[in-house]
Amino acid sequence: MKRLNISFVLFIFASLVFGYTQGQSGTVMNEAPNIIVFMADDVSWNDLGCYGNTFVDTPNIDKLAANGMGFDNAVLTASSCSPSRISIMTGRYPHNTGAAELHTEPKVDFGSIASSLKANGYYTGQAGKWHMGSLLRKGFDKIYEKKEDNGDGGENMWVPSIENRDKNKPFFFWFAAYDAHRIWGENSFSNTHEPSRIGVPPTLVDNDSTRYDLAQYYDEIKRFDHHIGKVVETLKAQGVYENTLIFVMADNGRPFPRDKTRMYDSGMKTPFIAHWPARSLKGASNSLISSVDLAPTILDACDVAVPKTFQGKSFKRLFEDPSKEFRTYAFAEHNWHDHEAHERMARTKDFIYILNSRPQFPNQGPADALNSPTFRSLQEQNKNNSLTGAQYDVFLAPRPAEELYSVKNDPLQLDNIIDRKDYVAVQKELKRELQNWMEKTGDEIPGNLTKDWYTRDGGKKIGKNFNIRGEMPGVQNGGERRNTINGFND
Repeated sequence: MKRLNISFVLFIFASLVFGYTQGQSGTVMNEAPNIIVFMADDVSWNDLGCYGNTFVDTPNIDKLAANGMGFDNAVLTASSCSPSRISIMTGRYPHNTGAAELHTEPKVDFGSIASSLKANGYYTGQAGKWHMGSLLRKGFDKIYEKKEDNGDGGENMWVPSIENRDKNKPFFFWFAAYDAHRIWGENSFSNTHEPSRIGVPPTLVDNDSTRYDLAQYYDEIKRFDHHIGKVVETLKAQGVYENTLIFVMADNGRPFPRDKTRMYDSGMKTPFIAHWPARSLKGASNSLISSVDLAPTILDACDVAVPKTFQGKSFKRLFEDPSKEFRTYAFAEHNWHDHEAHERMARTKDFIYILNSRPQFPNQGPADALNSPTFRSLQEQNKNNSLTGAQYDVFLAPRPAEELYSVKNDPLQLDNIIDRKDYVAVQKELKRELQNWMEKTGDEIPGNLTKDWYTRDGGKKIGKNFNIRGEMPGVQNGGERRNTINGFND
């Protein structure tokens, strides 16, 4: 037998040991990818520069988009903070997590992005806003959730989290900002957007108060962008930038009337950017994806088995060919968020269908938006009967039980075409698919939904209702045990 060359043996050993590490030069080898999810709080899909907003200053996110892949049809499962975040983390629809309403949490220990990666050798960390309950904490090695004051977006621990991680493991970080959630607080980014330059959506009153409110909102987005830039700098300095798969998204739409908590694109559609230099992600995808698909996609990218509890499906194949079709339908829900509600949505790339089981109530938005100068401007103009139809929408009651919109012809969803004869076939198709999804996932319409905790005209607490929960959608039908997936192009 020939004696093995000792240099060759050492070379093989070194390759095995260091094949999952990355040199300080940034050279990518055969290692597992690192993952970072940047989660904005209350930011609509078109409030970033890379999505065509010419008023907001987001140079770092825009650079990630220019050198990565942007998704133009990424839809959330809820336009409400905690239900949306829990849904994303667990890969399940809100009524299947046991936490369909705001400020509720899962009682079942589902698998999650973090727990799955941690079990497969990843270091897992979180910094910023949490809002996902106690059980999901077990998936993380380290959590920083302190928010110092109203002027703090929660991003100050992002860079230290990168610096203090276990350097011997690939990492997953869930970096969730408080930006741009109200209340706006004074900070170094305040007053960096000029109100007079800002375009006001036709759903809001165009006056000085609204413009200043929007300017402050953009200031908060700029801070979010700034800290993303700091993380990118740190990744490059550590030589791990090339093989870090970065996602940038939001949990729901902007905290303004007719946006957050609404089923329209301003509330339910999210900016969504994927950036991975090692795989040279480029271009834009018009494919329809759901936020429930992010969890299986991340695990797929990391070559980690996907738990059976995930209801989404990996869209990793779009990384290779963004022109491929993925979903035919995306589904979403709106349950209690400060006010009694039960709405469901089925969406294609071309149409949005909404089913509202509480049409007797207006949908003016969440309590924080009701305390804004923007809402007060709407109220004042409403007293004078001088609102346009688009602006009056937040006061409309009763509302239509069914709504249908053409996304291409009506990007702001202002013209309900549910009664148009030429769209009867579309309405029937989407209603059928929505009802099929509700049935298979164990969704339901409880008779005793949680009541309003705040008034609908000013966001004041209602003492007799406050902190009293009704029935949660999905509980009676065993939604926590349903793992159905559908809506895909197979």
